[in-house]
Amino acid sequence: MAPLSTAPTVTPLAPEVLSSWIEEHQDLVVIDVRSAAEFESMHIRGSYNVPLPLLSEHTDELAARLGSRVVLVCHSGARAEQARQRLGGSGITTAYVLAGGVPGFAAANGNVVRGKARWDLERQVRLSAGSLVILGLAGGRFVSPKIRLLAGAIGAGLTFSAATNTCAMGRAISAMPWNKAAEEPTRESAILQFPVGSGAAVETKAS
Repeated sequence: MAPLSTAPTVTPLAPEVLSSWIEEHQDLVVIDVRSAAEFESMHIRGSYNVPLPLLSEHTDELAARLGSRVVLVCHSGARAEQARQRLGGSGITTAYVLAGGVPGFAAANGNVVRGKARWDLERQVRLSAGSLVILGLAGGRFVSPKIRLLAGAIGAGLTFSAATNTCAMGRAISAMPWNKAAEEPTRESAILQFPVGSGAAVETKAS
């Protein structure tokens, strides 16, 4: 994956501000960069699902189709920030990142659509990493000291993930069957849904 481009720092957007923008029918596009399964579980009404891997693969093409007011959302803000940096490298320097992500928006009484409950991807990553560390430590004590290297490898991987703002484990877990939606977004359904230079308004979608 190509290194992230640097974009100007943007102050996170408060959920209350986004709600007011939507209610006032301001020209904006809300892009949810979580997986399709997470999007199905709960999303902001009127938002568009463009998972981060798909956005990363077609950044320039997507940027050419967006207007000047773009709000990026995920679960906590980490993936949305990655998306902002990538879009910034393609000329979208005014994108906002929603503070608190979709859960924060829902907690602030924002208008969300709820579906089948699933664990978000970031929670799955924490569970997987913690379980592997415990397995490595336990195996190192009761089976072979060499198994402790597993815990070290996980620690090194998490450190690298933080330093590069990427997550290989997250990408791997997102490909698991339980993290797949009935209809996965594609270039045609997620990127080409925006006409070139459309700046599509969030209120044009019913869900």
